[in-house]
Amino acid sequence: MKLKALVVDDSGIMRKMVMRGLRQSKLAEFDFVEAGDGADALAKFDPDETDMVFVDWNMPKMTGIEFVREVRAKYQRHVPIVMITTESAVGKIEEAFEDAGVDAYITKPFTPDVLTKKLQPLFSKLKAAPAKKSGGFFSKLLGG
Repeated sequence: MKLKALVVDDSGIMRKMVMRGLRQSKLAEFDFVEAGDGADALAKFDPDETDMVFVDWNMPKMTGIEFVREVRAKYQRHVPIVMITTESAVGKIEEAFEDAGVDAYITKPFTPDVLTKKLQPLFSKLKAAPAKKSGGFFSKLLGG
């Protein structure tokens, strides 16, 4: 399966680590687009082209949580969003899932094995979902 993933972090090194970890996970074949903050990510996000988003919380201009809220409010099509952040407080995790609508949450630092373990349920769920007739994310995911 081939996916176009938007990787959002103000640290170029961290973006590279996320991309390397995702490649090593072998959960999918990824084509990456990088953004340095939430505002940059919003400009690069296309719900018809972006299959998945990996976003940090703490960034200048627009935080990751603000980005997630904006995407969820603006677009009806559900694109899976994974928060990858140093924020580990239970309240922050609850805010990300319940208030903003992320699909998975990974705390830094992480290893490729942790990345794979945390993302495997999301990918299993996506693979099991029925394809949409619109030719959107799930149909592309399943090869349609």
